[in-house]
Amino acid sequence: MPKILDSINSPSDLKSIDGSSLSELAAEIREEMVSRVTANGGHLASSLGVVELTIALHRVFDCPKDKIVWDVGHQSYAHKLITGRREQFPTLRQYGGLSGFTCRDESPYDAFTTGHASTSISAAIGMASARDIAEDNFHVIAVIGDGAITGGMALEALNHAGHLGKRLIVILNDNGMSISPTVGAMSRLFSRVRFDRRYYQASEKSKRLLSRFSMGKHFWNFGQKIKGSLKKIIMPTTLWEEFGFAYSGPIDGHNINEIIQTLEKAKNYTHKPALIHLVTTKGKGYAPAEIDAVNFHGISPKGSPKKNGSGQKVPSYSQVFAETVEIIAKNNPKITVITAAMPDGYGLGHMQSVMPDRIFDVGICEQHAVTFAAGLAAQGITPIVAIYSTFLQRAFDQIIHDVALPKLPVVFALDRGGIVGEDGKTHQGIFDLSYLSLIPNMIVASPKDENELQHLLYTATLRGSPMAVRYPRGTGIGVELEHELKEIPIGSAEILRNGDHAAILATGPSVSAALTASERLGEQGYRVAVINMRFVKPLDEQAILDVARETKNIISVEENVLSGGLGSQIASLLHRADVKSVHLKCLGIPDEFVSHGTQAELRSLYHLDASGIQTEVQRFIEANRLMKLDLISSRV
Repeated sequence: MPKILDSINSPSDLKSIDGSSLSELAAEIREEMVSRVTANGGHLASSLGVVELTIALHRVFDCPKDKIVWDVGHQSYAHKLITGRREQFPTLRQYGGLSGFTCRDESPYDAFTTGHASTSISAAIGMASARDIAEDNFHVIAVIGDGAITGGMALEALNHAGHLGKRLIVILNDNGMSISPTVGAMSRLFSRVRFDRRYYQASEKSKRLLSRFSMGKHFWNFGQKIKGSLKKIIMPTTLWEEFGFAYSGPIDGHNINEIIQTLEKAKNYTHKPALIHLVTTKGKGYAPAEIDAVNFHGISPKGSPKKNGSGQKVPSYSQVFAETVEIIAKNNPKITVITAAMPDGYGLGHMQSVMPDRIFDVGICEQHAVTFAAGLAAQGITPIVAIYSTFLQRAFDQIIHDVALPKLPVVFALDRGGIVGEDGKTHQGIFDLSYLSLIPNMIVASPKDENELQHLLYTATLRGSPMAVRYPRGTGIGVELEHELKEIPIGSAEILRNGDHAAILATGPSVSAALTASERLGEQGYRVAVINMRFVKPLDEQAILDVARETKNIISVEENVLSGGLGSQIASLLHRADVKSVHLKCLGIPDEFVSHGTQAELRSLYHLDASGIQTEVQRFIEANRLMKLDLISSRV
């Protein structure tokens, strides 16, 4: 039997469907998303929760003329299916396929490229202001979750929107979740609506009561007063009214007809911005995701777990981080952990249950997290700030001004450093070595494996200055974890393999790939040294200069942009030391954003896997050998 979804090639097709078929379409969209995302990986629960909203938005508005800005963009899968990308949907998050977020380069229906939270209202105000400057006429809608709206940027935007009074619609998708359950005072406020059924019950009773009478002005006004009073008992609307918004809600976010009616009314607001409060269920329509929205927020592609030589499952770097921090905290009462809405992403669930007073989840507020940590450190506490590499970028000023300048002992644990994979351009952690290394007083380290990670974390807690430990996404390489934590001398490199034809100076996950490349090159007669540059700042300058004397061919390897990274710093050192006749080749990420694809595909693309490093090193050695022969020949 043909599916309704198969006939939807654009939002105009959606508008022609009979309204009674919209619920069936929602079910088909959910079925398609579950099928594809469980195979490809992706953000499942968040997209399942906004299917009815997505249908209603494209039913009411005229996109791409009207602009829908999805905050984060990870809930846009239904939007992609409706806006002409249904046949491409099987390529979701695959190299060369559809992005897992909204992307202006991908479709004119994606009004804004997103990947980070709390940006939608700011972007929407900008679009609305541009519309008014051009004397154009279209609607701008920002869809933001209850987790993202607690972010400082979103609150700043609400304040500005109310001040400007622009025609704008903000839809608050309230499901009680960001990645983990939403935290904070605003979350408690929303919960009064989400878990208190009195408003819905009273609203339904009011509708039934008024339906018995003619809709005279007296009864209508009376009914509105009842409704308004009940809302203020449960959810004080003055919060939004003081921001300058016309508030509507709470609305059942899975009732398509009710959402459509509310959106139609909001279209007519011309004198002030409108805020529509939807209450939804994250993971709606797929029982596993409804029961466990945290683990189904983002799921990985199907695959077999990685095992070590003993047949044991290899832990992820996140697991090693969590277990190490818990051990350190048990032995040091001054250790605390701060996370920005990511306790589960960092594997901190167990520590949260046994040491709840030692973990602070500040919500999607990275800037606050860093300065909050600075305040703790100023009073003798050692805070570990656990924020993904791509999200720590948002707190760059706070790292400089509030932590590094006063030289406070804050530890930064950067998960997902380097090539992240399928999440794509907005999430690749390829800038951290550069932006952290340029900051005075900052120590920057990147472990070669999961065992070195635990030692570097321990080392960081012993320092009296800021230190960042950056590690990759995914499982470790399968090495044995030593039980006793040890301090690693700051700025010390580690010689893993000797050789005089060339030396590979690598950091992070590139070290393992470099070792494999060196072994293969050895089979071809090339003696290639491998140095683990676990400290990108400060560099082990003596080790680098010693290598420069032993071999004239140095290759740096890093999962980071080349500008300002490990290779740049090695080049600067060789220049300062006036080292002559040394050939340096830097392998890393060129001046571009890295697209989505598997980690293996992307490392191969940039020659950062073992095969790529092997090829680049061999070419480099041979090119320099020929250059030397040409020089000798010209002299003769």
